[in-house]
Amino acid sequence: MPVLIILALVLGVMYVVMIRPQRQRQTQQQRTLENAGVGDDIVTTGGIYATITRVDGDDVAVEIAKGVEVHMTRRGIAAVLPPEDEEEDEEPSEDGDEEAVTDGEEAVRSAADEALSQDGHR
Repeated sequence: MPVLIILALVLGVMYVVMIRPQRQRQTQQQRTLENAGVGDDIVTTGGIYATITRVDGDDVAVEIAKGVEVHMTRRGIAAVLPPEDEEEDEEPSEDGDEEAVTDGEEAVRSAADEALSQDGHR
C-alpha cells in the first residue's frame, strides 16, 4: 500500500513539474498563431523573418523581401515578433556625446593606448 502512495505522489509531481507547463506553453503558442494577422512580423520555422501580407484560413502569405511573397501554412510560423519601437533605434545621444562607449570598447581603447605608449618608450 505505501508503494502505491509513493507512486501516486511521484506521478503527481511529474505532472505538475513537467506536463502541465508544457501544455500551457503549447496553448499559448497556439493562441499566438491563431491571432497572427496582416502586418505582423514573424519568424518561420526555417528561421526566415517575414511580414504577413494576407491570411486565408490556415494559409498565409508572407513577404520575405520587398516584392517577394511566399505562401505557407500557419504551422510554419515559429513566433510572432513584438512590434518594433522606432524610438529605441540607435540615435546619437542628446547630451553632447557623439557616440556611446561601452565598457568593452573602453577596455580595447585603453589596451591599445597602453601598447602604443610602450612602443614609444623603446
